Amino acid sequence: MAKDQSRVSANSSFLSPARPRVLAHRGLAVEAPENTLLAFAKAVAAGAQYIETDVHVSLDGVSVVAHDPSLTRVAGRKIMVDQLTMAELRRIDLGEGQGFCALSEALDAFPETRFNIDVKNKGAVLPTARAIRDLNAIDRVLVTSFDEARRAATVEQLPGVASSASARRFILALLSAKTGISPAVRRALSGLVAIQVPEKALGLRVTTQRMIDRVHTLGLEMHVWTINEPQRMRHLLDLGVDGIVTDRADLALEVVKSRA
Repeated sequence: MAKDQSRVSANSSFLSPARPRVLAHRGLAVEAPENTLLAFAKAVAAGAQYIETDVHVSLDGVSVVAHDPSLTRVAGRKIMVDQLTMAELRRIDLGEGQGFCALSEALDAFPETRFNIDVKNKGAVLPTARAIRDLNAIDRVLVTSFDEARRAATVEQLPGVASSASARRFILALLSAKTGISPAVRRALSGLVAIQVPEKALGLRVTTQRMIDRVHTLGLEMHVWTINEPQRMRHLLDLGVDGIVTDRADLALEVVKSRA
C-alpha cells in the first residue's frame, strides 16, 4: 500500500474542477448507444466534464470501450469482445451508426474531457495504460477496477494517475469505518483520491453523514452510483457527496445548476 501511496501525484488535474462532479455513466445514452463516441459527444454537449466508462481488450490487444465481456446485450451476438479484432468491433452495429471504439479514440476525440475508466479484465491492463500514456492523458483520467489486482497493476503502469477504491478496499474501509477512522481504514484507502460506491453495500447504508464525513476527513471524495432521479441527486448532494455517477447527466447537470 505504501508503494501505491507514493504514486499519487499532486499534479493530477482529474479533481481540479469545482465540485460537485457529474460523471456521465457510459456517456449520455439518450438517443445514443451506451459507451460510444456518440454517447460521449451527447454528454459533453450537455455540459459534462466527466465520462465514466469501461474497458476490455480486443483480440489484437487494443483497449476497447465496452462494459460487458460479450456482445449479447448490446448487439445481440453471442461472441466475446476479446474474440474480435478492433477493426471487427468497429464494424459491429450498435445503433445510430455507432460501433465499438478504442479507448485511444475516445481520449483523442474529447481532449478536454476527464475519463473515469473501469478496467474490466486482466488483459486490458497494459493496453489501457499504453493508450493513456500515448495520448498524454494521465492527468485527466482516473483508473479503477472492482478487482484490486487489476486496479493496482494499472496504477503501477501510470505513475501519478488518480485512482479510486476497488471493491475489496472499499468493503474493508466500510466495515472498519463503522467503528471510527482506524489505521485499518487509512490503510484501506491509502493512495486513492475517491471511493465510488452504491448507496448500500452488504446491507449497510454507505451514504450516511458519518461515513461521508469520515471519507472527507481522510482527504478523499465520495462519488455515488448509479443515481438517475433528481430527488435522490439533491438528497445526496445535501449530505455532502462530491460526485454523482448517472445515466442522466443532463438531469444531474440541471440539478447542480439549480443549486449554484
